[in-house]
This record gives sequence, structure tokens and C-alpha cells, in this order.
Amino acid sequence: MTQLALVIDLNVCVGCHACVTSCKEWNTSGLAGFMSDDNPYAKDPTGTFFNRVQTFEVGEYPNTETVHFPKSCLHCEDPPCVPVCPTGASYKRAEDGIVLVDYDKCIGCKYCAWACPYGVRELDEHQKVMKKCTLCVDRIYDDKLPAAERKPACVMACPTSARLFGDIHDPASEVSQAIRESGGYALMPEWGTHPANHYLPRRKTQIKIHKDELERVDNPLKIDGQLPKPRTSDPALDDVTSW
Repeated sequence: MTQLALVIDLNVCVGCHACVTSCKEWNTSGLAGFMSDDNPYAKDPTGTFFNRVQTFEVGEYPNTETVHFPKSCLHCEDPPCVPVCPTGASYKRAEDGIVLVDYDKCIGCKYCAWACPYGVRELDEHQKVMKKCTLCVDRIYDDKLPAAERKPACVMACPTSARLFGDIHDPASEVSQAIRESGGYALMPEWGTHPANHYLPRRKTQIKIHKDELERVDNPLKIDGQLPKPRTSDPALDDVTSW
């Protein structure tokens, strides 16, 4: 059975929010829209987002690192949001494993939001229905688009290629290979939801700087490849020939 999902490489995500803005742009004008934004520049802005990027500082000062953590619906293989829905609005597609919401059936009761351990369900304050990531289902199956562009908007927009998309049940797919080769993991597996989306962990990189790399090659003070000797307090002692 096919299970489409995202694989996010935390080692190269720079927290630029291109995935957030592209997601909002595509889905606001698509089948999943609209996605409200109220008072965006005021003290208490509100809005609907399918994708958010959380930023953390890890480690102890001064040896700290910044980690950017994108999070959206994980399209769980056993989604807890589906069985709690009293109207059947939340459902999981058999053909590709995508979890969706039927807005015509949704009554905005928020049961799905309470059941989701990842906090990725949001109530649209205007339409009063629950919304979430759709993996851009209206885009990935659009045969009017070139095959290379039939990917979620966030994947297309990522400038560092931190986001991959494909079938995690296909061992030959790009996402499956990335999970195997880079130690991909699911978020909070202890909940037993079997998230389809995976993350690739941050990897420590040893940076070794050689002594000759501490100085600019085009140092304008160099003459014949040599730096001038520092002058002393007594000009008579200076070896002017070294200049």
C-alpha cells in the first residue's frame, strides 16, 4: 500500500520559512483555502497555518546551537484524529495514505485537535472547520503540471532541499533511501500513531581550520608573499629592508 509522506532533513533546514509562506500561498488559493490571517501586524495576530517552523536553542551557553524544526500533519498510518471524529469528516485515503478533512461534514468540534498528539490541527476561525496539511493533494495529482512539479508547495520552495516527498513504503524511493541511509526517525513513536512523515537528524560536522586559512589570500599588506615585520617603539631599530 502506498504511503505518501515528507522527510525533513534537520541538518540543512535554515529556518527561512519558505515552506510556511509557499504552503499558505498555494493552499489559500486552492481547494483547501482559504487560510485566514487577522491582525498580522498587531499585538495579537491570529491565522491558520498548515505548516509551522519552531526554532529552539540547544546546549549550554556559550556552546549552543540553533535548531529549526518544521512541523505539519504527519499523516499517521494509524491516525488518532480519524476514529474520534463524530461526523466522519476526518478520514485517511486508502490509495495514498493522506489524511484529509471533508469540510462539508466538519462541525468544528475540535475532537481531532484534542486527539492529535502533535498539535497540527487548527480551527479556521472564519469557516469554523478544522484544517490541516493535505500534502497539496490538489497539486501532486494535477496532470496539467510538469511531472517534476507535482510535489507539495513546501518541497518545491525549500532553498536547501531539506524537504523530500515520496512513498515511504517503496524501498526504492528517494524518501525510503534517505530514512535508511541517514537514520531517519518518526516523531514521538511512543504514541503508537506510526507517523508517515520522518525527520533526518542533525549530524555533527568537525570543522578544522588550518593556520594558513586564517589569513586572506589577497591580503593587501603582503609584499612578495610576505607580511611586513611589526615596527618597534624605536624607529632606529626597525629593519626597513623587510618592508
